Amino acid sequence: MAAAVTRRINASLHVEATGNGAADGESRRDSAAAHSPAAKRINDAKDSDDVWVAVQEGAMPGDSSRALLFRTMKVKGSILHPYRFVILLRLIAVIAFFIWRIRHRNHDGVWLWFMSMVGDVWFGFSWVLNQLPKLNPIKRVPDITAIRDQYESSTSGESKLPGIDVFVTTVDPVDEPILYTVNSILSIIATDYPAEKYACYLSDDGGTLVHYEAMFEVANFAKLWVPFCRKHCIEPRAPENYFGVKRQPYMGSMQEEFMSDHRRVRREYEEFKVRIDSLFNTIYQRSEAYNRKNTKEDGVKATWMADGTQWPGTWIEQADNHRKGQHAGIVKVILNHPSYKPQLGPPASIDNPFDFSNVDMRLPMLVYLSREKRPGYNHQKKAGAMNVMLRVSALLSNAPFLINFDCDHYINNSQAFRAAMCFMLDPRDGQNTAFVQFPQRFDDVDPTDRYANHNRVFFDGTMLSLNGLQGPSYLGTGTMFRRAALYGMEPPRWRADTIKVISKAKEFGESTLFINSMIDGANQERSITPLFLEESVNNELSTLMTCAYEDGTPWGRDVGWVYNIATEDVVTGFRMHRQGWRSIYCSIEPAAFRGTAPINLTERLLQILRWSGGSLEMFFSHSNAFLAGPRMQPLQRIAYLNMSTYPIVTIFILAYNLFPVMWLISEQFYIQRPFGSYILYLIIIIAMIHVIGMFEVKWANITLLDWCRNEQFYMIGATGVYPTAVLYMVLKLITGKGIHFRLTSKQTEACSNDKFADLYVVRWVPLLIPTIAVLIVNVAAVGVAIGKAATWGLFTEQAQHAVLGMVFNVWILVLLYPFALGIMGQWGKKPAILFILLLMSISTVAIMYVTFRAIYPSDWSEIATSLGKQK
Repeated sequence: MAAAVTRRINASLHVEATGNGAADGESRRDSAAAHSPAAKRINDAKDSDDVWVAVQEGAMPGDSSRALLFRTMKVKGSILHPYRFVILLRLIAVIAFFIWRIRHRNHDGVWLWFMSMVGDVWFGFSWVLNQLPKLNPIKRVPDITAIRDQYESSTSGESKLPGIDVFVTTVDPVDEPILYTVNSILSIIATDYPAEKYACYLSDDGGTLVHYEAMFEVANFAKLWVPFCRKHCIEPRAPENYFGVKRQPYMGSMQEEFMSDHRRVRREYEEFKVRIDSLFNTIYQRSEAYNRKNTKEDGVKATWMADGTQWPGTWIEQADNHRKGQHAGIVKVILNHPSYKPQLGPPASIDNPFDFSNVDMRLPMLVYLSREKRPGYNHQKKAGAMNVMLRVSALLSNAPFLINFDCDHYINNSQAFRAAMCFMLDPRDGQNTAFVQFPQRFDDVDPTDRYANHNRVFFDGTMLSLNGLQGPSYLGTGTMFRRAALYGMEPPRWRADTIKVISKAKEFGESTLFINSMIDGANQERSITPLFLEESVNNELSTLMTCAYEDGTPWGRDVGWVYNIATEDVVTGFRMHRQGWRSIYCSIEPAAFRGTAPINLTERLLQILRWSGGSLEMFFSHSNAFLAGPRMQPLQRIAYLNMSTYPIVTIFILAYNLFPVMWLISEQFYIQRPFGSYILYLIIIIAMIHVIGMFEVKWANITLLDWCRNEQFYMIGATGVYPTAVLYMVLKLITGKGIHFRLTSKQTEACSNDKFADLYVVRWVPLLIPTIAVLIVNVAAVGVAIGKAATWGLFTEQAQHAVLGMVFNVWILVLLYPFALGIMGQWGKKPAILFILLLMSISTVAIMYVTFRAIYPSDWSEIATSLGKQK
């Protein structure tokens, strides 16, 4: 989140880029953190924040000796009260507008008046749903120093922090480039959290050998990368992103050794990338060699592992039981659970140029898994993979907390895990917190953020607003969960003191080991207890990954991630809020996590289509906000209702954008009379919503460009994507068939030296047609309006009405400007060309109108009528 939103007001708060070094390195790390750029920003911001003020904390429940682990901030009254007042004024204005329209009903076009009235009422209803949850934005700031003091000893090095299981999901090493995945894993392995306290799981839903062998390469390179990060307080700890920054401030205290270490590690990383890139070819050549020695009569060519055995997952040349949708389950422990005592590295020598004698060399547990796939089963995509990881991790590490990442996201701030723990372990209401949601931040977005990929209005505005209610919704990645909440257990405030699982054992499947692990997994003070992989345990793991394990159980509805809805993330968070859990929005600086976003117009629209389609699926399911019980707060219910219905309003927006077609062919069509007063009302109402937006820009600390891009892309989505989602939902309700949304292709730079080459690639799909139609109609409408002014005279009533209508058309064109650039492809690099084309098109239409009016002075509709009579 932007700096003013995430400024810490606690003078003792430090964001330290440190690792799990030896005890004698503590003072060095503390000194580095205290003078780090992040800490300097925090301290400098303490007295300069003119938006947020601290909330007076109430009496401490229970043990008052426990320190508070986060601070709560609210918007200053000088901003919040005028903000609420303008919202009230706009509500009054909207009501007055409806009353005026009813009193001035059109009698010569009742059908058009009625349609527009229904649309306006829905606009007002949708705006109320969107605005009510924003009345009390709240920011919560973690106190890293407090959690260190309370849970970690600076003398003995002992840590009482609870365990964390980290889940990373991937499907295809091409659509989701494997370099993203390995950097995500490396950043996790190197993060600043006790190595014995967390484990990392990679779920490969494609079952490819490339991902498996890449994890071995990661494990080998991590033996150098992780100590280097800990020694020199490296940020961020994803090597591709770290080495990609030209100038990086040094945050450690060993400057004299840093340059040589940096140079050697970078060289090793370049060699590591070469090995990763060559894995496809290495595996193929190896398999070809083995297949020549082990030829089969049926001609089937297996894919072979480095140890000379056949890969149980998907083969290069797919065969029965070795396809993407048909293969056995796989669990491989790449790195075993480390010891509980620090293991210092060797000093520098002739054979080893790195001095790691004061650096902890331990690496956390790393596990590769790929669930079983069988024909005839709905594997439920990402949600199904997450539920398998939830069960498998319960046997291998069973941490009470877990974090999930998409494979293209990496840890950008090594203190992120501790920051989330501040909320989970806080003595006030931490035990009732189901999840902590971090904002999504993205790299490699074009400088102007043409398609609103940063989405700052949502992440820095809407999420802070929900933070003042029951909490933000779950956004699919960068989220820390409480394992008990994912199991469907009720929060402590709504349940008995003891958790009873055995009586409901059948709800969780037939695995006794898994069911027995659940009570331990719900203990928030529990660390990780490694399990020896005996034959019985391996058999149990295989059972947990089978397709049939969930048959006849509530998995996918009341337990784990929710199934059968495209936006499984929002629905899963909704289920937890419905049970009475709360959630927290945590934004720290530097950003906790960063990832990639699709900068291609078509890919971005397809991504929005999946989100909006999933939202409508949520409304027409058991997860409808109306069906939530009394444990959900009223405004939280309204927020979810808005999330699940927002695409519907765009049907009316699309209709309004196409209305100019009617006055292109006739002078008589008016939505409302008197037309001038109608336009004046609209200008006032629209201006007021922009004034409200300026207040949100202020307290969310976003830029005007962020706000403008949000407005523009909403209109782009409203004219094509959202109506398409509504159409899909109607077809689903009629036919009963679900909506298929493909995986969003990740941006790559492999085919071009231009970092933003994908921005100028046009991928034509039918989804673009409605917005192109709106663009053409409004360009023509502007031309006709100019033609009317030229024909009738600027000061005539007809010309004035035309000019007033043109204001609306120009506004639509401004909002669709990024879309117009996008469909121009490479020509979009020169916006001047677009303006020239628009001027030429508008001038052509205006000249054609003047010419036709000179030839046919009658109304065009009358001409059409007369032509019909002649026939």
